[in-house]
Amino acid sequence: MDERVRESLQDIVEQAREIREFTVGMTIELYLEDRKTQAAVERKFELIGEALNRLRNADEKLLERIRDYRSIISFRNILAHGYDGVDDLVVWGIIENDLDGLIEDAERLLG
Repeated sequence: MDERVRESLQDIVEQAREIREFTVGMTIELYLEDRKTQAAVERKFELIGEALNRLRNADEKLLERIRDYRSIISFRNILAHGYDGVDDLVVWGIIENDLDGLIEDAERLLG
């Protein structure tokens, strides 16, 4: 596996795991009250999106094996550029429903 690909996949796993660490034991109510955690989580999602963009440039076929990669990259653009603001309920939903799948896909591709 190309080193750029491996680094991008490792970055995805690392950033996603840190989101998990930041939000462990939290409820949606606690998340909505914690601006620091919101900012940290949003930054980690931006970094995940950037890693997926790097992966697209390095190996687009491999990128296609990550579920919802297009949505994740679009989400990164919303976070980075502030399109329509950020809906904290949407962010929480992604944490609750999609983050583990992303970790699973990236780890599987890493082997």
